[in-house]
Order: sequence, then structure tokens, then C-alpha cells
Amino acid sequence: MFSREWWKRRSLRVRDDKVTKAAELSLRESLLPLCLVTILFFLWGFSYGLLDTLNKHFQETLHITKARSAGLQAAYFGAYPLASLGHASYILRRFSYRAVFIWGLFLYGLGALLAIPCIKAKSFAGFCVCIFIIGNGLGSLETAANPYITVCGPPKYSEIRINFAQAFNGIGTVVAPVLGSYVFFGFDDNLALQNVQWVYTAIAVFVYILAVVFYLIDLPEITDADMQHQAAETHAGDADQPFRKQYRLFHASFSQFCYTGAQIAIAGYFINYVTETRKDTDSALGAQFLAGAQGTFAIGRFAGAAIMHFIRPRKVFLLFLTACIISVAPSITQRGNTGMSMLYVTLFFESICFPTIMALGMRGLGRHTKRGSGFLVAGVFGGAVVPPLMGAVADMHDTAMSMVVPLAFFAVAWTYALAVNFWPWYRDTCDAFTTAEIGVRERDDGVVAKTVVDEEEAVGMEGQTVGEKGL
Repeated sequence: MFSREWWKRRSLRVRDDKVTKAAELSLRESLLPLCLVTILFFLWGFSYGLLDTLNKHFQETLHITKARSAGLQAAYFGAYPLASLGHASYILRRFSYRAVFIWGLFLYGLGALLAIPCIKAKSFAGFCVCIFIIGNGLGSLETAANPYITVCGPPKYSEIRINFAQAFNGIGTVVAPVLGSYVFFGFDDNLALQNVQWVYTAIAVFVYILAVVFYLIDLPEITDADMQHQAAETHAGDADQPFRKQYRLFHASFSQFCYTGAQIAIAGYFINYVTETRKDTDSALGAQFLAGAQGTFAIGRFAGAAIMHFIRPRKVFLLFLTACIISVAPSITQRGNTGMSMLYVTLFFESICFPTIMALGMRGLGRHTKRGSGFLVAGVFGGAVVPPLMGAVADMHDTAMSMVVPLAFFAVAWTYALAVNFWPWYRDTCDAFTTAEIGVRERDDGVVAKTVVDEEEAVGMEGQTVGEKGL
């Protein structure tokens, strides 16, 4: 341990022009790195769930309007394009996945530490700046983790992998509102704000420990050359076309923008909705109802991942997004338990949409995979646009009426679900990966089958471990 070779395997820079074995890992070989990266999904699910709870909390303790409290979502999700198209994308393309994981955790911890003096000063603007830093950190993590989960392992299971991993994101969104209902509400304003400080202190300590772990582990790196080879093997996509002609990617990114904005808006104003429409419901009880709704969201992801074993992911995606549109509409006119129940149903069907758009949008990108994933993650910027619109409508009318805003954005996102199911140019690319046997077939000698473009290069890589490739 700590030999020169050990340090080389933990280099933060890898070559991106070499075909390696990483994109053809079997299920068994990809298990450990996928488990470690899945921790990150829980982490930003917790942060996102905490944000929804703080939205209502700051309305009460700092006496601000619903539209202004949406500044939290605007700061948080507004940071995503800066990360996914800017600094995180640069680090991913020039260095490695490992480097982006560590960078994202550093920014997350920095924002959490800086939040403490802002909370003490009761500065909402200062806290929004800290949330912006945290958003940059989490945007960096998503820029790397979503594509990593998608491409690390057999491609035919990519939608199932990312939905299963994202289910732990859902668990994080359940834990945060439950925690918030007990430590943010039911106290006087000063004590409640002090509790927020302790939560962010614990977050900072945890993420810095996790950053050290990510540096020490052996993490397979997947290169652009790997993804180009994978696209060639499946005969799918337009990977040989310049990036500006990846039109399916841009449609997926726009759909992600609309869908994510609608999802964030509904969760962000869920507590407002139930306290306004349901009798004898205070903010603490509303936070517990939100935790229950996020629980259905997490269950939906596990259920969706299971269904994808039997039904093609694009069909499951169409079914779930259609159900979102159908179920959110009654919440506009209904009140009490009926309206809240429809939001529960909506969150269940929201579950698989974001990760499935991510996986389907990356199909066939080949050498453009890393850059393309940044565009898909940038679609999260919808979470900075739609909630303020919904908050403005809620201030003018009420929260129930404002549900028309996410309904409209769901409808626009639906165009991508229709395209991947009924337009052959979209559908055939998705299906080529769903039926691929890369990382699944076994050769006679029991080794996972893999095809290498250049035989000499394959010989040159013989005996080389995944962690040592490209160094």
C-alpha cells in the first residue's frame, strides 16, 4: 500500500482516447463502484428534500412571500447549468470521473459550512448564496454520477441501474422532511434556526469524509473512446456526427428542463398546498405528509426499475409521464384529502422520469457522451424557473390553482416520451442498446465477451487492470 503504483491508480487525470475494459464491465465487476456512487444519489436527495422543507420554514421564520422563498430553488437549481456545462464538464472531459466526484463534494461541504454564519445572521440572501455553492457541488456530482451509473456495466440494463440508484435519491427526499418536521418546526424562531446550523455542520463533516473515500477507492474510469466503441458495437446513434447535430440529445435536454421544473415546483409547494387545502394541518404535519409523498416517489423508482425487467424502458417512461399529467390535473380543483391524494399519485409516477430521460438521452452519443450528459443535467435548471412562476401564481390566487403551471410543463416534456416510442429515428436507437449483449455474454473460457476495435491495442492492454488503464 502507498507504493508508487498505488498512487498512480489514484491519479485524477486519465487519457480519454484509449479503449479500455471499463465500458464492458459485467454486472459483478460493476457492483462495487455502482454501490459507492449510489451513496451520492442519497446525498443530493437528502439535500433536495431539505430544501423543500426549508422553503416553508423560511416563509415562517423570516416572514417572506412564497415567490421570494422560491429563491432557494432558484439558487440551488440555477447553479446546475454553471456546473454541468461549465466547471464540472471541463473537469470531467479533461481529468476524470473521480476528480469531479471529489470536486463536487468539496463544493457541497464548503457551501454547508458557509451557511452557518448566514443562518446566524438571519440573512436569507446570504443563505441563498450558500445554497448556490451547494447547488454547484451537487450539480457537479450529478454531471458525473448520472452518466457513470448509466454507462458502468452492461448497456442493456442502464435504465434499470440508474432508476435503482435514483431510488436511493428518493429515500433521501423522505428522510429530510421527516427530520425537518422534528427539528425545524415546533420551536421558537431562534432555536429552529440553530437546529438548521447543526444539520449543515453534520452535512459538511460527512461529505468531506466521503471525498477522502472516493480518492482512496479503485474506481473504473470510462473514456470517450469506450463510449464510441460501444456505440459502434450496437450500430446505434449518430456518434460520428458533430455534437451540434445530436438533435435527440437537445430534445431530451429540453424535456428534462420542463419535467424537472414541474417536479421541483410540486414538491416545493407541497406543504403550502396541504396547509391551505386541508383542515387542521400545520407546517409540521405538512412536512410529514411531504415525507409520505416522497416515500411514494421512492417506491415508484423501485417499482419502475422492476417493471423495466419485463417492459422496455421507453414504454414505461411514456406510461408514467402520461399518468403524471392525468393525476396532477384534479389537484387544481379538488381540496382536502382528495387533492393531496392526487399529488401522492403524481409523485409516484414522477419517480422514473428524470433518470429515464437521462439514460435514453445518452443513447448513441458515443464520444460525445460526457459532453452530452452535461446538457442533460443542465436541464435541471428548470427547477430554478418553474417554482418562481408557480409561486407568483400562488401569491395571486392560491397554491391549488398554481398547479396549472407544472401541468403545462409536464405536457411539454411529454413530447419526448411520444418521440422515443413512436418516431423510428428515436425508437430504434433506444432499442439497439436495450437488446445489446455487451458485458452480458459469456465466452467459452468464462470471461465476459468483449470486442476491441484494434487487436494490437487489445494486446497492449492485456493484463492491465481497470484502475491502471490510460496511465
